Amino acid sequence: MRYLANPTLRLFIGATMISFSPVWVKLVSVSATTSGFYRVLFGSVALAAYLLVRKQRLDLSKRAWTILIIASIFFALDLWFWHRSINYIGPGLSTLVANFQVFIMMFAGIIMLRQVPRLTQVIAVPLALGGLAMIVGLDWQNLPQDYRLGVIFGLLTAVAYAGYLLSLRAARRDSEHRMPIREVAVVSAISALILGVSAIVEGESLAIPNSLDAAWLIAYGILSQGIGVILIASSLRQVSTTEAGIALLLQPTLSFVWDVVFFARPMTVVELVGAAIALAAIYLGARPASKQAQGAR
Repeated sequence: MRYLANPTLRLFIGATMISFSPVWVKLVSVSATTSGFYRVLFGSVALAAYLLVRKQRLDLSKRAWTILIIASIFFALDLWFWHRSINYIGPGLSTLVANFQVFIMMFAGIIMLRQVPRLTQVIAVPLALGGLAMIVGLDWQNLPQDYRLGVIFGLLTAVAYAGYLLSLRAARRDSEHRMPIREVAVVSAISALILGVSAIVEGESLAIPNSLDAAWLIAYGILSQGIGVILIASSLRQVSTTEAGIALLLQPTLSFVWDVVFFARPMTVVELVGAAIALAAIYLGARPASKQAQGAR
């Protein structure tokens, strides 16, 4: 495992693992809420095992615990919206739209922190919207209702994920640890509780129908929520801003590739150009904050 000492390699392996997240959701035959429940349940187990091996304690302040509960609510909402978006419009487009959280974060920085946006960020917003319009089409009213719902759920995912990132950042304000593994483990466990209760209220079963579904869900939780997060978090402080920005772009790009390869998503030239424009806009919008793992879905 000596090759994992290379932070750049860890970063890109982690981004690749996380890019499979929507694929697992599409493959399983459980409800959207149930798949989200098992992602964070198995992920929290993997992260807890990591903390035990590293002998790290959950020495979090009362303030941090309070904010992490808020972060967990946002993250549970993020998965609730995103998994429905995946089922309606597929892994590629749902992940692309969810990564519009970059722009929510930008606007939050302007409003809450009085940050002045860079010119590239200002340019990125209309670029992203234009790229999205090229993918979904300009005739919104004539799109199937499920498709429109999928796009709306994707945008709500972006809002919820931005809320999670802002909360997580606030919870780590006084942290002495370089990596947010403790915080992500806590958020994963609390989110599992929230989604488990949500599934029961919705009348959805938490039972896993067969061994194949169990394998996909375990892979989803351990590889995407667990190992993928650890690899990215452990590398961010050791890589350049450019490398972190490319990793941010890699995840939605690969999710689009997996959508085409595994689920035979049809793509026109206009849609491909729109996807390229939207991805470029995400990269431009995220550059000033690219050392934060903002695009890790």
